[in-house]
Amino acid sequence: MSRILNVIKIQLRRGGSAGLPLRTISCTSATRAEKRGESSVLGKRWKDTANTVIIGGGCVGVSLAYHLAKAGMKDVVLLEKSELTAGSTWHAAGLTTYYHPGINLKKVHYDSIKLYESLEAETGQAVGFHQPGSVRIASTPARVDEMRYQMTRTHWHVTQQYFIEPEKVQELFPLLNMDKVLAGLYTPGDGHIDPYSLTMALAAGARMYGAQIYNPAPVNGLRPTADGKWDVDTPHGTIRANRIVNSAGFWAREVGQMIGFDHPTIPVHHQYVVTATVPEVKALKKELAVIRDLEGSYYLRQERDGLLFGPYEKMEKMVLQDSWVRDGVPPGFGKELFESDLDRIMEHVEMAMETVPVLKKADIINIVSGPITYTPDLLPMVGPHQGVRNYWNAIGFGYGVIHAGGIGKFLSDWIVNGEPPYDLIECDPNRYGNWTDVPFLCAKARESYGFNNVVGYPKEERFAGRPTVRTSGVYELLKGKGSMGFHAGWEQPHWFYKPGDDTGYKPSFRRTNWFEPVGRECKLVMEKVGVIDLTPFGKFMVKGKDSHKLLDRLFANSMPKVGQTNISHMLTPTGKVYAEVTITQLTPGEFLLITGSGSELHDLRWIETEAVDGGYDVDISNVTDDIGVLGIAGPNSRKVLQKLTEEDMSDATFKFLQCKSITLAGVPVRAIRISYTGELGWELYIDQKNMAAVYQAMMEAGKDEGIDNFGTYAMSSLRLEKGFRGWGAEMNCDTNPLEAGLDYFIKLNKPADFIGKAALQEIKAKGLKRKLSYITVDTDNIDPEGNETVWCNGKVVGNTTSGAYSYSSQQSLAFAYLPLELCSVGQKVEVELLGRKYPAMVIQEPLMLTEPTRTRLQKKAKSKS
Repeated sequence: MSRILNVIKIQLRRGGSAGLPLRTISCTSATRAEKRGESSVLGKRWKDTANTVIIGGGCVGVSLAYHLAKAGMKDVVLLEKSELTAGSTWHAAGLTTYYHPGINLKKVHYDSIKLYESLEAETGQAVGFHQPGSVRIASTPARVDEMRYQMTRTHWHVTQQYFIEPEKVQELFPLLNMDKVLAGLYTPGDGHIDPYSLTMALAAGARMYGAQIYNPAPVNGLRPTADGKWDVDTPHGTIRANRIVNSAGFWAREVGQMIGFDHPTIPVHHQYVVTATVPEVKALKKELAVIRDLEGSYYLRQERDGLLFGPYEKMEKMVLQDSWVRDGVPPGFGKELFESDLDRIMEHVEMAMETVPVLKKADIINIVSGPITYTPDLLPMVGPHQGVRNYWNAIGFGYGVIHAGGIGKFLSDWIVNGEPPYDLIECDPNRYGNWTDVPFLCAKARESYGFNNVVGYPKEERFAGRPTVRTSGVYELLKGKGSMGFHAGWEQPHWFYKPGDDTGYKPSFRRTNWFEPVGRECKLVMEKVGVIDLTPFGKFMVKGKDSHKLLDRLFANSMPKVGQTNISHMLTPTGKVYAEVTITQLTPGEFLLITGSGSELHDLRWIETEAVDGGYDVDISNVTDDIGVLGIAGPNSRKVLQKLTEEDMSDATFKFLQCKSITLAGVPVRAIRISYTGELGWELYIDQKNMAAVYQAMMEAGKDEGIDNFGTYAMSSLRLEKGFRGWGAEMNCDTNPLEAGLDYFIKLNKPADFIGKAALQEIKAKGLKRKLSYITVDTDNIDPEGNETVWCNGKVVGNTTSGAYSYSSQQSLAFAYLPLELCSVGQKVEVELLGRKYPAMVIQEPLMLTEPTRTRLQKKAKSKS
């Protein structure tokens, strides 16, 4: 301990074959490449036009330049304000891993590593890539569950990942104290790379394929042109670009502010420690696997003949560089570091010494404390930005090295082909909006950093920075009555408390405290009447001379008549499902569009882009924050509403999927007869300021009918029983509507040439290879939730997309994509949950008929009798 506290000078050095070559802070030393012109535009022809201008020369921006140029795009220009790698890249620890707890980012990590494996051979530039594998250490039963949970989310991906016993953990890292080790998650091929060398190799590749890299070339201004292009101003001249990509690292916020955006990114101080030679490390015959001690909240790897480890402090100890959010990055900052603070991370240092005892005798030679960029949820912001044409983001990378290769490919494919190559909506820059203010940003970044290695449970909630300014008109009435979820800045009840319930947020990999209450709410909706706050829905108004024509182009379904509603889907040019939207034609040429909370600006951007590019004469407005939504559902819902309005609410007069403007308790309301529970119900669209009055009137009027609240967990269970698909689960940019079973909503014979029509016709002609299937799962105290592996005869055959417990039939249900030959009713498969394979069977869908279908069948039977 005494030796490790003798920390002292930061002695950054070059070179090194076994790990990260820590770099000098000084910017005076120039490489041969820099002498050839990379550090100056002198001797280079300045381009005054470009197809794509990338702003920022860290590993992400340079990767995008490389991928675009390699894809054949001409006139790719990258502008770097000082030196390539300046900012966060140059001092990064360089970790690379196939692992990611999410689903889609696994693909990004995979593409990155596969690129890095071949980059040196392609470009002739060494990258210092080491692949000893990595082990995530489980030292509590909850961690063991988490690893088993992650295994089922990985088995249906191409990445190799193994749940290993302590003996194998010790084999991979023989210097480990095994006293607390219960298991490990082993990922072969993981390791670390030299970020500087990686960036230079990508730059060499970019130039090799024709891209231009200018530095020093700071961007002084961005000016949009009338035709959707950009004038990019620099001290060397102006470039007219077809599109611009902000990849400016912790300067990204300042670049965004040039055009009126306050991107929610903030630098945090991250420290890692490098030791001198450790004799026990030097004596090893092969490189140690990278370890991640999750309870200790640090990573540790071999660095030459010593060790490098980096902790993530708790919320209360970590440091934000929030002054840069207020005042901007200090001029000239680029390859500088912050002053180190060993005391701040000492708790983690001590845990590391307990787990890896050789650290106790090790001398520290470097403590690197540098800025890395965080977003509120720790995920980057990747893709085109809503509200402005041809402005793209590749910012907010807390883990830029492992993301760089895959994100460069992802964005390049999107830019070149006109659609994302796969679903990555969790990284959509449009998941944030005006509600994402600086206090929220700071609170969430602090939480995300401090929670870096907490157990990742299903249905996770994090509470810092909540509530935002985005609360519904009934939030104050509901906030103490149940467990709230967070949806695009909104608070929305997941489930409600009753006396005797075990209340609060208590996450688990198994059934937990909400299980019985959610069953009670499902019964409420099935037998009586329930009310739910649906305000987080995204809501747009589209009107004007060409509104019908625009929507007919955007959506695969036919447009509803005036006063009618339907479910419609926007498709990509290759026929993938970009969005699911409920469309109502209010008056001739005036349409109300409703989408999910998580895809509000994602969908709006797509609509606006087509409207502008196609020259449509329309007016599009986002009314999400202005209009509150209450759902009322259940067999008694009609009785409750009828008490509050003179409008005839009978089935004969107010039909399914019909919309009417009514007065409810003296308040103007737009009512649509629809319910995502599948039961008799309405969605009521109300001015936010009148929402509480309508809610209270319904609760009073429904007392005799047994009215009560229900939340989104109950709605999810009920929608699954009815066989309703959900966007982002059963359908997304990885699926086409035919394999998702959405044929009813796809009108291939409608006259309009909707986006994706030709692709779907081709898909239909060729035939499908897989299909969404409806399955029951024979479980015990656990239920599927989606993204679990499906097995048959010992082989991986598919994956679930969503799942829940059916309280009506007392069994677990799930949707799953299976090969056509396994989709027949009665087919037996297995679903993996927490390391165990549970029997499952394909059944006829839906398990329960919707209320409109039941009513129709009852009328039909009555007429026959």
